[in-house]
Amino acid sequence: MDPDALSKAFVEHYYSTFDTNRAGLANLYQESSMLTFEGQKIQGSQNIVNKLTSLPFQQCKHSITTVDCQPSGPAGGMLVFVSGNLQLAGEQHALKFSQMFHLMPTPQGSFYVFNDIFRLNYA
Repeated sequence: MDPDALSKAFVEHYYSTFDTNRAGLANLYQESSMLTFEGQKIQGSQNIVNKLTSLPFQQCKHSITTVDCQPSGPAGGMLVFVSGNLQLAGEQHALKFSQMFHLMPTPQGSFYVFNDIFRLNYA
């Protein structure tokens, strides 16, 4: 599959799931996966989902501005870098964010998130 099409499909799936059912992101991570969220490192699918579902807001909407991707290594991985806006329910102004995913192939022919780094961008 074309890397640009794959990364675009992944990004659409990830953020639509995040915005509607964060617990549903669990199947995108494995026990070896690591999330760095605003500098805090979290490892393992369940720990990552626990972090994402415990964020201090119930509803949000991601608006993606850019998606860049590169193939990564001989194992068929892919780096995906995303920037965009995060609108929290009840807040007037959107927050700007950047997020990087390192996707790795599974034996079943799909991908999982091996590394995930998230940062809010403050002006």
